[in-house]
Amino acid sequence: MAEPVAAMCDQLTKAVLMMMDAETSQVDRMEALKFCEDFKESSTLCVPCGLRLADKTHPALVRHFGLQILEHVIKYRWNNMEQQEKVQLKECAMQLLSSGTCSIMEEERHIKDGLSRIIVEMIKREWPQNWPDMLEEMEALTSRGETQTELVMLILLRLAEDVITFQTLPSQRRRDIQQTLTQNMERIFTFLLTILRIQVEEYRIVKVVPACELQAKAHCRVAVAVLNTLAGYIDWVSLVHITSGNCKLLEMLCLLLVEPELQLEASECLLIALSRKGKLEERKPFMLLFHDVAIHYILCAAQTADGLVICSNSSDPQAVEMAERRYVFLKRLCQVLCALGFQLCSLVGSSVEVEVPANLGKYLEALFAFTTHSSQLLKSCTVSTWASLFRHETLSKVAVVREAAIKYLKAAMTNLVKTGFPSRNDSPSCEYSRIDFDNDQDFNFFFSTYRSQQGDIVRCVSRIVPLEGFQMAAEWLLYQIASPINPGDTMSKTVEGLCSILSPSVIQWDAATVLMECVSSQIMKSLEEEKLPIDQSMELLQAVLNYDTRDPLILSCVLSNISALFPFVIHRPQFLPQVLSKLFKAITFELGPESKTTWTRSVKSVRRHACSSVIKICRDYPQFILPCFEMFYNDVKELFSSNTMLTYMEKGSLIESLVLISNQFKNFEKQKAFLDELMASVVAEWTSEEMRSVIWDPIKFLSFVGADQAVAGNVEDTAGPNRSRLSFCLFAMLAVVKRAHWPSDLEEAKAGGFVRGYTPAGAPIYRNPCAEQFLAFLPNLLALIRTQNALLIPENVAHLSETFSRVFELMDGEKNVILGLPQHPLDFYDAPVYKSSLERMQRFFFSLYDNCFHVLGAAGPGLQQDFYTVEKLAEGLTDSAFSSLDHVPDHRLRPVLRLFVKPLALSCPPEYYESLLRPLLGPLFTYMLQRLNTKWQVINQRMPVNGEDEEQEPCQDIEVTQEMLEEELVRLITREVMDLLTVSCTSKKVSEPASNKEEVDEEDMITDSVQVASSPPMDELTELGKCLMKHENIYLSLLTLAFTSLSWNDATNCHRTASMVCWTLLRQVVSGNLLAEAVAWFFTCVLRGLHVHGQHEVCNSALSNLAFQIYESLRPRYLELKGVMTQIPNISKEALDQYDKRLLNPSVHKAGEKKRKDQFKKLIAGTVGKALCQQFRKEVHIRNLPSLFKSPKPDVDIVATEPLGLSALFTPEDNALRVT
Repeated sequence: MAEPVAAMCDQLTKAVLMMMDAETSQVDRMEALKFCEDFKESSTLCVPCGLRLADKTHPALVRHFGLQILEHVIKYRWNNMEQQEKVQLKECAMQLLSSGTCSIMEEERHIKDGLSRIIVEMIKREWPQNWPDMLEEMEALTSRGETQTELVMLILLRLAEDVITFQTLPSQRRRDIQQTLTQNMERIFTFLLTILRIQVEEYRIVKVVPACELQAKAHCRVAVAVLNTLAGYIDWVSLVHITSGNCKLLEMLCLLLVEPELQLEASECLLIALSRKGKLEERKPFMLLFHDVAIHYILCAAQTADGLVICSNSSDPQAVEMAERRYVFLKRLCQVLCALGFQLCSLVGSSVEVEVPANLGKYLEALFAFTTHSSQLLKSCTVSTWASLFRHETLSKVAVVREAAIKYLKAAMTNLVKTGFPSRNDSPSCEYSRIDFDNDQDFNFFFSTYRSQQGDIVRCVSRIVPLEGFQMAAEWLLYQIASPINPGDTMSKTVEGLCSILSPSVIQWDAATVLMECVSSQIMKSLEEEKLPIDQSMELLQAVLNYDTRDPLILSCVLSNISALFPFVIHRPQFLPQVLSKLFKAITFELGPESKTTWTRSVKSVRRHACSSVIKICRDYPQFILPCFEMFYNDVKELFSSNTMLTYMEKGSLIESLVLISNQFKNFEKQKAFLDELMASVVAEWTSEEMRSVIWDPIKFLSFVGADQAVAGNVEDTAGPNRSRLSFCLFAMLAVVKRAHWPSDLEEAKAGGFVRGYTPAGAPIYRNPCAEQFLAFLPNLLALIRTQNALLIPENVAHLSETFSRVFELMDGEKNVILGLPQHPLDFYDAPVYKSSLERMQRFFFSLYDNCFHVLGAAGPGLQQDFYTVEKLAEGLTDSAFSSLDHVPDHRLRPVLRLFVKPLALSCPPEYYESLLRPLLGPLFTYMLQRLNTKWQVINQRMPVNGEDEEQEPCQDIEVTQEMLEEELVRLITREVMDLLTVSCTSKKVSEPASNKEEVDEEDMITDSVQVASSPPMDELTELGKCLMKHENIYLSLLTLAFTSLSWNDATNCHRTASMVCWTLLRQVVSGNLLAEAVAWFFTCVLRGLHVHGQHEVCNSALSNLAFQIYESLRPRYLELKGVMTQIPNISKEALDQYDKRLLNPSVHKAGEKKRKDQFKKLIAGTVGKALCQQFRKEVHIRNLPSLFKSPKPDVDIVATEPLGLSALFTPEDNALRVT
């Protein structure tokens, strides 16, 4: 036997070394790999060869392969091995643990890991029933030295990970092992803490002795291993073990925070412990960490670890590594403080009666140290904790917290400043950012989120100390006004002397503006009128209004400050004309005598900002603006009639502002007369014969907008004014339809003449003063939509010039949004608005199409009866919005559904469901079913099956990107359609929350996997849904669409549809005469969905519940459902028959719903699909051992069995197990 083993080991050694040799050819490497894998799968010499190769006399690569062989044997052959073979292998493995490794500092990490895996695999199969002394043997091993102690720690850690974290074994075995661990947890924790204490004491003694450096490292290595093992247990054991002995464990961890070699692991243990949830009484001991000693060590650790910037500039790689380790420790320590704050906020003011800690001030000082740290990431970690403290009902009233609120505001003046870009060196934060972020764009995205979170806290703080907050913001803003503009070294690339987004002045102005916006929004809510700092605010507003700048980025900040301070103007109306003058001046802002086509994005942004500010003022304070209406109106008319260059959007925004003010007339005739005057020129142009001839003819339309003309060089765009005319008419009508409204108060509406009558139910019927203009506008609007759809027909596309041949494709920016790619670079504001004539034309068609459906979508909610009573409205909408849909690409179909159809369905009165929505939605859902089904089939055909496409030539990047874009668009349009179906047909009943989520019993932590959505709230059919379901052709389309979508490759849609739509629709027709083939098809669709999405837990749960509901409800009437079940792979026919017998036999006592669901899930388990990473994985089978804690309940029907005698009931079974 020895000779064959030796010969085979020689061959395996050569094969392993050949595989790992860089000089080996690919062919030889593959042959060596195949030889090794074949040996593991089929050889009878695996155990002796594995043991021989694992001997420490071999190279590490060979030893590791030997351990892999042994692991493979245990995983895949254990069930077929004789008992003596198992015992022998176990003894050999323990011998390897005892003496088969090198010393702790010499042994390779992967050898230790491989050896621990072998032991854990045996434990998972034999402990505790067949290996009751495992813990004693492990404990005995630790007495042999540091090497064995570390190995034991690795074993205990991997055991916890496999059983608790990854759950890589059957539920019964997992339950047996977990409950045994739980029973022995006090002993295990005592064992771990004893080893940790001994190793730390030894480490502290020998680390100061120069000759014992190696021994010190050994003790440190073991201590680290113990801490890592503790981290694997602290997350799930009972809190009693963590807090026992007056929090002895937490105290020891706090002491280790000042040990540089152990502080990171200690902080991770602390973090896991403090992040635990559970009963408040059990968490109360955590408050001991607010005592002097714990807070002292936390502060000391933070102070000694903060040396990153100096060390990371060192040329010594080891110094850099240590510095980064300290930085990681700082992050963990910060998280520890935040977790401690979470416990504090949970316990103080709760039922357990915890007092405010005496050392709360020291805790806040420690937290504040991280809030003012140079690392932006560390600052952001404290945000949630500050928010909890300042919002806490009790803590927010404590004096030290109020003092901390003022300190936080002062810190915010620094933290809101956007500094720390990785590519720069103008701040200490840059050094940290180079570690935390890959590039400036990543940092910019992070900081936007962080600043938003800071803004929430500043608003919260401003409710606590409103006057102090406003004073700080005012002083900072005045300082910026007085300071000269500093473009820095990152000036604008287009205009000399202007700032860029990274210029020092812009960064400071931006931060000061955010602070002012946050504090001013709260001071009006927090203080009574007589306490408001009105005089100071007016002085500040006057300074802002007097400030003059030609820099667009800074001017944008000025406009934001005007909007933030405007609420104070209500108390000083004399400032209103100055404010409006400043805003109107900004609307016409230009850098010089330039054409609109050469504007940079920063210029356009300023003008849009000013328009938005005017709209906001008119929306929020229309009654205040009303006395100045004539002046406002005259200023707008003057702007329109002057030579000032205004875009159609800016004109539309001013019209929108006027309409908002006119709503305060509260007189129908007066407002209608005003709107007639305001829109007279727009309606006249829109309904002119010239415009009609252009709008109704696709070829004329292309010529009118210039899309059939070739553009080269600096040739003047003669069709530009025509495009502006079209866009302005649409934008103006959208502004009127969206904003014109009747008074919200019924009495005011009746007095003003807005009420036309009442419905039979007694609800008022309102009339909108803009109805006449819209109805005149509507015919050409519908024609324009029909024409735009017709432009996509190939014969019309052929009339496009070469310049604009791609005009109907998605713009690059829209593609990036859909694909989730990074957006605008930091120099975006310096770029021209349009890069080319093609991009300008694309933007025109994109906005024109969107605005058409914006207007239609706003008409329903805004005009109500005036819109829904239009003669032949359904036919008109169908002939326009739904014309030529086969040629309309997905990205153009989205606004049709989102902007028009969905608002129409939601706002339509019930009396028009039959006449309007049924003729629209029925054919639409039928068409979308066919369209989406075809597109998903194309996508599925692209996906390789079992690697069949691997040999094909690789696609170009542009082809791959286009396919990804098309697939994502199909996914988005699918969600739009299913969202429309959901809101049209279903209304959810929200269930009450069960209990406090924080209070989780310990028993719940050791049960099997959580049942997700096991009892979903019941959905009901809406009135519109009932209307649609009355018609057979429509409800069949709805059902087919809903059930077919379950197997489309979109897990989000699958989950939502399965849980909210399918059963709600199907339940309405189950009482009818459904064809057996249809019922079988519905059920098959659900099973097919399980095959596609079953690897996702939420989808699995929703689909399983749906399949269960269908089978339980319809199986008694349709035998065909059982026929479908029998086709499921690996289904147990006996179990299915038994399930059917219980379901169909009313005399049999039915089990509870949860148990029936579990049984049903087992029946359909064969149809559940696997993730790609699991499909070709070899299955590991671990046999259940006799239960150690309770006898398994017999899975038989008691009623169906023969009666038992009393003696039999009370006599233990022959195979009953004795608890050990």
